[in-house]
Amino acid sequence: MQLKLYQIDAFAKKIFEGNPAAVCPLDSWLDDALMRKIAMENNLSETAFFVNEGTNYHIRWFTPLEEVDMCGHATLASAFVLFEILNYPNDEIVFDSKSGELRVRRERDKLLMDFPAQEITACPIPLAIAEAFVMQPKECYKSMDYLLVFENEEDILKAKPNLEKLKNIDARGVIITSKSQEYDFVCRFFAPKIGIDEDPVTGAAFTQLAPYWSKVLGKNEFRAKQISQRGGEVFCKLYGSRVEIAGYGIKYFEGIVEL
Repeated sequence: MQLKLYQIDAFAKKIFEGNPAAVCPLDSWLDDALMRKIAMENNLSETAFFVNEGTNYHIRWFTPLEEVDMCGHATLASAFVLFEILNYPNDEIVFDSKSGELRVRRERDKLLMDFPAQEITACPIPLAIAEAFVMQPKECYKSMDYLLVFENEEDILKAKPNLEKLKNIDARGVIITSKSQEYDFVCRFFAPKIGIDEDPVTGAAFTQLAPYWSKVLGKNEFRAKQISQRGGEVFCKLYGSRVEIAGYGIKYFEGIVEL
C-alpha cells in the first residue's frame, strides 16, 4: 500500500519556521494502531489524517504517543494541503472531529480556523508544576491544559521547565504566557506527557489563551507570538464561544509512504 504524505510548516511564511505537521489524506480509515505507528515514525508533534465524507472531512490527530482531541497547527496544515495542493474548490472546509465541527476558510494566503473556546478555571499551582519551574507563575488556570501566567516576557523566554516533572500533571500540557511589548501576548507550550517536549506553535492553546487575555486586556482580537526556538505568529479573535485562529502555511515536502 502507498499513501501520500505531506509536511507543512504551519503558522509560517517560510520553511524552517512555525510548527511542522505531517498530513496524510486517506480514502478510508486505517487501523488505529497503524496510524499511531505512522505518527511515531514521522516523529513530529502531530500527524493529521483525514477522510472525505461527502460535504465534510473527518480529521484525526496523533502525536508520537497517542491520539489527541484537538490540534490547531495540523488542522491548518491539512487545510493548506486541501486548498493549495489538492485543489479544493470552495473557500471554506468543514472538518468533523472529536472536538466537534471545525471550519477553516481561506482569505487570500491566510487560513482562518474556527475552533470552540475552552473555559478556564483558576486553580492552585499543582506540586508537579511548582517543582518543574524555578520562576513561579503569578496565576494558574486549568482547562484542557494548565495555563500559567508570568510577570513578563523575559520569564517566558528564560523558562526551562523540568520535563520529567511535567509528565506527572493531570492535563495534556502546560501553556506559559505573559504580556509583550511587541505583541498583545506571548506564549510557549510543553507537553512531554504526550511525547511533545516543547511544541513550536500550538494552535489549540489559543482556544484557552484568547478567553484569558480577552478578560485581562479588554479586547477580543489579538496578535500573538509563540516564542519557541522556531517561533510563529498567530492572529486570533474571540467571538462568543468560538475562537478564530489564523496564520499562514508553506509546504516543506511531499512524498510516498510505503506500507
